[in-house]
Amino acid sequence: MRLRLLGPTGLRVSELFLGAMTFAGPDEARKMIDLYAAAGGNVIDTASAYGDSEEVLGRLLRDRRDRFVLATKYALTRDATDPNAGGGHRKNLTLSLEASLRRLRTDYIDLLWVHTWDPHTPIEETMRALDDAVRAGKVLYVGASNLPAWLVARANALSELRGWTSFAGVQVPYSILKRDIERELLPMAEAHRMTVATYGALAGGVLSGKFTGSGTTPASTRVDPASLAPRDHQAARAVQEIAEELGATASQVAVAWTRTRSSAVHPIIGARNAEQLSDNLGALDVTLPPDAVRRLDSALEFDLGYPADADTGSRPWLFGDREADLVPRSA
Repeated sequence: MRLRLLGPTGLRVSELFLGAMTFAGPDEARKMIDLYAAAGGNVIDTASAYGDSEEVLGRLLRDRRDRFVLATKYALTRDATDPNAGGGHRKNLTLSLEASLRRLRTDYIDLLWVHTWDPHTPIEETMRALDDAVRAGKVLYVGASNLPAWLVARANALSELRGWTSFAGVQVPYSILKRDIERELLPMAEAHRMTVATYGALAGGVLSGKFTGSGTTPASTRVDPASLAPRDHQAARAVQEIAEELGATASQVAVAWTRTRSSAVHPIIGARNAEQLSDNLGALDVTLPPDAVRRLDSALEFDLGYPADADTGSRPWLFGDREADLVPRSA
């Protein structure tokens, strides 16, 4: 597994991240971590809201913690009866971070994600509180999970202006069935050289082959087959067809597709056991031919919408008659 840099920082992170939300138990988790590490992976992603995931990781990584880039999240409520036990404000950050450090049995978090947007807390408060945690040595880097593009851009602009720590990456859902990030989040992240950690490549198991009669058991079994819409089956069939042609599994093709969109994308593999993880890691060996990518892209209708659709294609009304002669900066 190759390494890339975390956003605009110097931190080396692996191509695939290991998600720790769906661990089946401590013994299986140990096998998965060993398998992931043997493949060259070094980023483990968890959250304060993922049940006992942090505690399990704290025990399993006790003797090799510094070998991994450990990521966790805060913001979701710790106590539904306490109005200040959730949100992006300073009090919740402080208490959530201390609790995560105890459960993970460490004195620092490599990457702390803001788990979701709290519209009641000014983003200035969140970013200053995160910067304080960085300056205290309890957090090394920060990221934004499930925040809108405009808010991430505003947060980073404020941080750069005031000398605070900026978001180095975003964490977002992405699959053939859910391509919304292509509208604004992905272009924003690319423009700011941010890492894009993506989850849900298998769409809850829909794209794993489970519903097309082949493939390994998906990491999630939450999907009721009766609830699947025609577009779900259409996407699953397209993935399965490509998998059969390439001699790969549907899960591997689904994960590989997310990596065709941008080099900034790092899929988070959220397997339940070592067998599923081994299969998903095989996505690294799957190279999708251009025709396969085209067929997967067109398997479902996807509209970028305004303003993205107004900023693509030939635009002589903007650039004049010699638009074709212009050499793009990236060329």
